[in-house]
Amino acid sequence: MTSNSLNILGICGSLRRASFNRAAMHTAAEIAGDGAKFTFASLADIPLYDQDLRDQGVPETVETLSAQVRAADAILFATPEYNYSVPGVLKNAIDWLSRMDQQPFADKPVAVMSASMSAFGGARAQYDLRRILIYLDAHFVNKPEVMISFAHKKFDGDGNLSDEDTREHIGRLVTALCEWAQRLHTAPT
Repeated sequence: MTSNSLNILGICGSLRRASFNRAAMHTAAEIAGDGAKFTFASLADIPLYDQDLRDQGVPETVETLSAQVRAADAILFATPEYNYSVPGVLKNAIDWLSRMDQQPFADKPVAVMSASMSAFGGARAQYDLRRILIYLDAHFVNKPEVMISFAHKKFDGDGNLSDEDTREHIGRLVTALCEWAQRLHTAPT
């Protein structure tokens, strides 16, 4: 970790280009400014997890994602809620990474936010993502919680966040993630 800025990996649980969650992730990067350098992972080409495929070797796209997670100082997830849980594409990527020889999420500072057109803002997906990653020994930021409800009313057609309260919540989450990462990385061993 550099003293000037943290390397934060953004992982979006939606493949849709115009995803509200992707827009929220880009808002987080914009808000962070020079305090954190964001890179963004792609889940688009990760194959469905299959132990037979794993036995033949880890696919290059999974190796790339694993290396990105390992290299990051912290992870920020943005995930929609599909059928009361995390999207399959996100769960699939985590399943692949959970079977790596060295667990990339172990001791990693992690935060999550979600955007949804519903009133719940993706709360159930966040709960499930936390349960999944706790097993992999990730260390979550507990507060603030960012659940963007009625997202279709808070982002414009170009994916720009127009709701100032939501922008402030995202800013507090990014700050909390950076502070959490600093604490975890400087804690005595």
